[in-house]
Amino acid sequence: MNTSILPELRARLPRLSRAAARVARLALAQPGEVARMTIGEIARAAEVSEPTVIRFCRALGHAGWPDFKVRLAASLMAGVPYVHSSLRPDESVAGLTGKVFDNAVSALLRVRDALDPAALEAAIDLLARARRIEFYGVGNSGIVAADAQHKFFRYDLAVAAYADSHIQAMAASLLGPADALVAISHSGRSRELLEAAGLARANGCPLVAITASGTPLAELATLHLRADTQEDTALYSPMISRLAHLAIIDVLALGVALRRGDQASRVLEKTKKSLLGKRRP
Repeated sequence: MNTSILPELRARLPRLSRAAARVARLALAQPGEVARMTIGEIARAAEVSEPTVIRFCRALGHAGWPDFKVRLAASLMAGVPYVHSSLRPDESVAGLTGKVFDNAVSALLRVRDALDPAALEAAIDLLARARRIEFYGVGNSGIVAADAQHKFFRYDLAVAAYADSHIQAMAASLLGPADALVAISHSGRSRELLEAAGLARANGCPLVAITASGTPLAELATLHLRADTQEDTALYSPMISRLAHLAIIDVLALGVALRRGDQASRVLEKTKKSLLGKRRP
């Protein structure tokens, strides 16, 4: 399905009622702002009633305002494919802010909707029962791996994160069926990461890959968590993909915490208490 609703909205505009057309014109003129509004806010801004907003959404084939907002936010991604490459040399701070945040929000929504709940469930189960969990990433993905270690070790789990390819290869050779490896990569084509992941898989270690679809890393994985983002990382520093990967790591960490129940709560409380003296009153 085409994720862009804006061309459709322009085409339908002449056939909408006068009140519904007000909502449509507002969405076309300020899509970023409208995608963040509540139904009450959009009704006031368009000077229509809330039921009119709902009828407008249903006329376009949506269940209601939340459903329309998701499609509208996704449309922003099509209009601003790459955050950095879309910026003009004379871009204002307001324009910069809008493009960065709008692109991030729409990309996160796209990744969320593309994730397979069954794969997430299986990955959480795998990590919750693993003897040892290791997170691998190179470059910017190494930062995500370090963040994952920071989240997971607080559950009193045996966790490590490696960004150096030599250490990844050595560590992967020691992993086995009772362990779990989470490999993080936007491109899914890093030779060093694929080599380490291959060593772990050869030892029977399950591999959870957080990467784009159709990549060598995705094909190698036991479980693939799709993170498809429109981002030219050959020329620009990856930002959107990093946000998507961090969000997926959060889902996994919270899922493992729920699996561990009271045990996780007790450990987190203990770690929180250890930091009480680190902050000034």
